[in-house]
Amino acid sequence: MTRARSDDPLATYKAKRDFGKTPEPGPKRVRKTGNSFVIQKHAARRTHFDFRLEHDGVLKSWAVTKGPSLDPSQKRLAVQTEDHPLEYGGFEGVIPKGEYGGGPVMIWDEGTWEPLDDPDEGLAKGDLKFRLHGKRLHGDYVLVRMKKDRRGGKRENWLLIKKRDAYAGDGAEPTEDYDTSVRSGRTMDEIATGADSAVWSSRAAQKKTPAAQHT
Repeated sequence: MTRARSDDPLATYKAKRDFGKTPEPGPKRVRKTGNSFVIQKHAARRTHFDFRLEHDGVLKSWAVTKGPSLDPSQKRLAVQTEDHPLEYGGFEGVIPKGEYGGGPVMIWDEGTWEPLDDPDEGLAKGDLKFRLHGKRLHGDYVLVRMKKDRRGGKRENWLLIKKRDAYAGDGAEPTEDYDTSVRSGRTMDEIATGADSAVWSSRAAQKKTPAAQHT
């Protein structure tokens, strides 16, 4: 999936959605510097994990099929998707069936990220090194862009790889250990059938799942 050619980085995000039908936030770009990250478990046509890093007023986004690993030997396919608005980092709820990405969305992890090199150069070169300070994920990662599909495919395929550090662990798979929201404590089934269609970051006193401890 590639972004539409436009001066607006959220043009593709806007074009794919009917905001009269979906509870997802509108395409508003914020002109400020920030360093938030969020990982959202998304049960759309296929369940995957949306990995999002705040940069240049939007959330740079990748769909990671199996989710992030703590095992440095695991190279997880991360398909770059359209930029999302920063407000999307607080979205947890249900995208209606029949709409783009229809299905429940869970805030699986959130926190801040720290680029280890110039992030603009890393994104341009396809070698983005960074450190996560999350509620479940910590430590150093790298996103490496793969070569273009020789058959002319339009997808931007990257690999998400955990670097070996104090938080790494051979065979450690946090997406198998944790199946609830860090924001609301709900499971995917509870989100799908819950009375609330969305949970926003402004809501107070929400239950949080304890962070993982890996050494």
